[in-house]
Amino acid sequence: MDIFERIAANRGPLGSHSHYAHGYFTFPKLEGEIKPRMIFRGKEVLTWSLNNYLGLANHPEVRKADADAAAEFGMALPMGARIMSGNSNYHEQLEQELADFIKKEDVLLLNFGYQGVVSIIDALVSRHDVIVYDAESHACIIDGVRLHAGKRFVFPHNDMANLEKQLERAKRITDETGGGILVITEGAFGMSGNQGNLKDIVALKSKWNFRLFVDDAHGFGTMGATGAGTGEEQGVQDGIDLYFSTFAKSMASIGAFVGGPEPVIEYLRYNMRSQIFAKSLPMPLVVGALKRLELLRTKPELKENLWIIVRALQSGLREKGFNIGTTTTPVTPVLLNGQIPDATALTFDLRENYGIFCSIVVYPVVPKGVIMLRLIPTAVHTLDDVNETIAAFEAISAKLDKGLYSKQPATA
Repeated sequence: MDIFERIAANRGPLGSHSHYAHGYFTFPKLEGEIKPRMIFRGKEVLTWSLNNYLGLANHPEVRKADADAAAEFGMALPMGARIMSGNSNYHEQLEQELADFIKKEDVLLLNFGYQGVVSIIDALVSRHDVIVYDAESHACIIDGVRLHAGKRFVFPHNDMANLEKQLERAKRITDETGGGILVITEGAFGMSGNQGNLKDIVALKSKWNFRLFVDDAHGFGTMGATGAGTGEEQGVQDGIDLYFSTFAKSMASIGAFVGGPEPVIEYLRYNMRSQIFAKSLPMPLVVGALKRLELLRTKPELKENLWIIVRALQSGLREKGFNIGTTTTPVTPVLLNGQIPDATALTFDLRENYGIFCSIVVYPVVPKGVIMLRLIPTAVHTLDDVNETIAAFEAISAKLDKGLYSKQPATA
């Protein structure tokens, strides 16, 4: 079959619903300044779907730093890839300050988070090595693992007994190939809100002699005494060999970084194809990231305000009988029972009649019969926002239990 004919016949599991979902359930447009209340299809909604954890997206010092840097440098500087012509003192300063903050020897600045993780995995391992990874890892980890020419084994989420079984399998192979073992997990899992069991994984390193790579996109800035992440939260930051995070969450920007031992970071600097063959991160994003990192270090009240909202939202939902899983991070999933038609009608009702906008997650991301509404609290939400949202969730949950959404499907 012709490639385009095949695509026309099968748009994929999400694309097959695009005829009714596009612009509302998928690719929605939130307009106005980034804050808890924005405009959706002409109406104001209270939004819980933005990863603006610390409220930096619209912070006046951040806005000024971004604007000043754009005025001074424009968006083109520096031109070219960093290895050829795109390096600057600001890029190197940001790397050093990030390394100091996360307590690693060195840091490599990356253009994007998703491509960064894929490319790190690709550069790190050879066909002689074995990868062992958590089953609930983010898609960027899965795609990176798919590029691996050697063996890879998966362990059920946070299952340490099964992890040991996979490590035993991996060791049998590396004993023959002479390769090494790379374990990959997340610090804070973006769907469930669970923390990766980093403490127990680190404890296994002496027995099984592996290296640990942690994607802490949702933990950086939100977890740990200083905000240095989930490794700091669990007291095992030193046991993480490679620590990765993105600027797209707490830093409210674009870009990412990976930190670790200086020789390994230097190796990645000269061998990561996604960085060697890509244009350098523009100067306004680098200067803006320096300001954001400064605020992370000097304004602990940002994280404190976030956790006031997190605790109020999560305890309030639990008190009303909602199932929010086992989250121990700001990520707050609300798990309901229902099918996809229920989910679409429920979401439509929540947005149109209660003015609440949050992300909806359905099969195949969650099991059939489960609807997940994912809430992302931020430091700029208020306790009134929390109370309003919980009241709305009580109302839509009662309708769901009565089967009203199945009887009256909504059309966006």
